[in-house]
Amino acid sequence: MELPKFLLGDNTDYPNGIYIVHTEFPRFVINLENDELEWLEEFNKEDQVELEAETENMINAATAFYDREVSRYDD
Repeated sequence: MELPKFLLGDNTDYPNGIYIVHTEFPRFVINLENDELEWLEEFNKEDQVELEAETENMINAATAFYDREVSRYDD
């Protein structure tokens, strides 16, 4: 099965949470309500340095995906 790069998720137990799942490496889930990020990967120290530099770009891409999806509901 081929998954899209981002998935939009919600959960009725967390009614204010807006979750974006990044399905490619490095996999993560971000809650756009509070920008809390949960990595779904294990990293070594070398990976972690690069990851920290790219985290802001990943958050921006997840946010842009959400904005695009929401705008499509409004059409």
